[in-house]
Order: sequence, then structure tokens, then C-alpha cells
Amino acid sequence: MTQKLISIGDDFFVENSAGERVFKIDGKALRVRDTLRMTDLRTGDTYTIQEKLLRVRNSMTIQRNGHPAASVHKAVVSPIRNRFTVSIQGGTDLAVKGNVLNHEYKLMRDGDRVAEVSKKWFRVRDSYGIQVSPDLDAGLVVACTIAIDMIVHPTR
Repeated sequence: MTQKLISIGDDFFVENSAGERVFKIDGKALRVRDTLRMTDLRTGDTYTIQEKLLRVRNSMTIQRNGHPAASVHKAVVSPIRNRFTVSIQGGTDLAVKGNVLNHEYKLMRDGDRVAEVSKKWFRVRDSYGIQVSPDLDAGLVVACTIAIDMIVHPTR
């Protein structure tokens, strides 16, 4: 995934390790609040990533095919580093551990790594990879990664 993906107003694609386009992000979906629409090009599933209007802390909601799927929340007080929690609708929450600003972090469920985001895997500037456990919805993890990036870099 490229960091430019979050530029509002353009369409971008997320590619798999074989270089095939697997997700399309529609940046033109901007409305009153920050909104992105993502489509899984293999299954046709749609994900809507949207900033919550009334909030105490930075948070984004994610819908899958029009139904609530997850919420991404930034910790209220985090003096040392950015900390996030992903609340999965009808599932176990995920904790985000690592350096979010530099795209080097893991998504953990009950202490086990279920996904990882890293720039170290790529030599291409402004690109980073997302590795997802097979038992987790890859689209949801990509959507969570985009939501975290939108919270951490609101002007992008």
C-alpha cells in the first residue's frame, strides 16, 4: 500500500504480493466528514471508513457491505506514543502495538499477532506492506490500517 493512498480526491489501489490489484480505494467519497470507500476487487465486498462526528477521542468507524464491522479508537492519553484499539463488531478487540507514525506495528488479539504493517519490507519510497493472518478478514485489516493512517496524518 502506498502512503499517497490517503490523498482525498483520487482513486488508489492496494496490491497483493504478486502485484495484482485487490482493493480499490475511492477517495472521491469525501462528504461532510472524512469518508473513504474501499472495494474488494475479488469478492465485491465494500468497506466504508468514516470519521465519527461526535467523539471524545479520535476514532473512525468501518462498515462492511453497509453493516458495522469495526471501530478504530486512539487512546485518550498517550504521552509516549500513539496507541490504538480496534473494536471488532461481534468479535475480539485488537490492540495496535508498535510505531504507528513510521508504519511499523502489529495488530494483536489476546497477545497473539494477527496482522503486521511494515515499511521495512519495501525499498519503494512511501510504500508499506500489510501481512494478515489467514483467519482474519484482510479487507477489514486494510480498512483499519487506512483508518489509523487517517487519524495519525489528518492532513494527508
